[in-house]
Amino acid sequence: MAEFFIIGICVILLISYIFDITSKFTKVPSVIFLLALGWSLNQVGGLFNIIIPNLNVILPILGTVGLILIVLEGSLELELNRKTKGVVIKSALIAFFPLVIIAVGFAIFLQVEWDIPFKQSLINIIPFCVISSSIAIPSAINLSHEKRQFVTYESSLSDIIGVIFFNFATFGTAITLSGAFYFSGQFLLMILISIVASLVLAFLLAKIDHHIKYGPIIILNILIYQISKIYHLPALIFILFFGLVLGNIDELKNLKMLRKFEFTKLNREVKHFKDVVIEATFIVRTLFFIVFGFVLKTDDIINKDSLVWSVSIVISIYLLRAFFLKIGKMDLQPLFYIAPRGLITVLLFLSITPKDRFPYLNESVVIQVILITTFIMMIGLIFEKKIKTEVVKPSNAELESEVAE
Repeated sequence: MAEFFIIGICVILLISYIFDITSKFTKVPSVIFLLALGWSLNQVGGLFNIIIPNLNVILPILGTVGLILIVLEGSLELELNRKTKGVVIKSALIAFFPLVIIAVGFAIFLQVEWDIPFKQSLINIIPFCVISSSIAIPSAINLSHEKRQFVTYESSLSDIIGVIFFNFATFGTAITLSGAFYFSGQFLLMILISIVASLVLAFLLAKIDHHIKYGPIIILNILIYQISKIYHLPALIFILFFGLVLGNIDELKNLKMLRKFEFTKLNREVKHFKDVVIEATFIVRTLFFIVFGFVLKTDDIINKDSLVWSVSIVISIYLLRAFFLKIGKMDLQPLFYIAPRGLITVLLFLSITPKDRFPYLNESVVIQVILITTFIMMIGLIFEKKIKTEVVKPSNAELESEVAE
């Protein structure tokens, strides 16, 4: 039995790799194939009466490790210098304001219409407000450098802002001014811990000569994250800082205390470390979406009662997105379409305690919002391909004119 299980996992990962390669040609996000594959495996297992253990237990574990790796991968890609200052600020604002407006707006609606406490309403709606970098970044591979850079910054920052906002909403028994000050204190403490720990880990990465070094560094990241979570600290800040420190290590050359540091070796190690993180993220993300697709219920996908909530959330997402992209003077095509929900949405939703759950924002709404936003992105990227083809290909009249000249 174990042999068949191992063979199955290997085949699934290889199929996922094929999905990942072909997605830049088909314009279909690999997450759709993964979800469909997971769901199909469940249906086949049911037909042949194959007994499979409850996979819902491992979903939060895969999601947490996936979250850490995705944010680490995204922060390693973020360049912080004078050249990128404009796009970083713009992407941060476009990631922040729609997220907060949708969350607060729906929370107020639930409080007024359904008499749900504001804190509970906020907890339930935040998961739907976060752009999934695990879907957006790979899907933007064929875009121009500027657009791809914006998608990377915006989706990575959306993940980070969304998780921190969710941590704040779930902090304490109620949202109060004193609670906000206390959370701010913890936030600053976590920043201090993150700076020190990031520099120490960067130093270890440069100094360790053992042939095994990248795995322990990733494990230490997960360990520090989980310990910080136990003490209710905004743990994702550490992952963000560590990635930013490594991704922008050249910017630290001007610091007096680091002038004697061997940056050439560290730059080489950072490149290798980034490659390892990308590979690990691919494996964990694949397993997460396969398992998530496997535990999907057909009734949840086609639940008509949930469509009102799902469509309302999706409309709000794209109305605000169009508004802020216009204000930011960004090209709507295809950036308007790239606002998928995914792993972070599922993980935050699973983090909501049963007593805080709002019954109408259920698994069906999560699944439908993820599928609708991902399909919209797919359509937008296919349309982008047509536009590029039309622009690049000259008309017959133009060709005849050039020949005549």
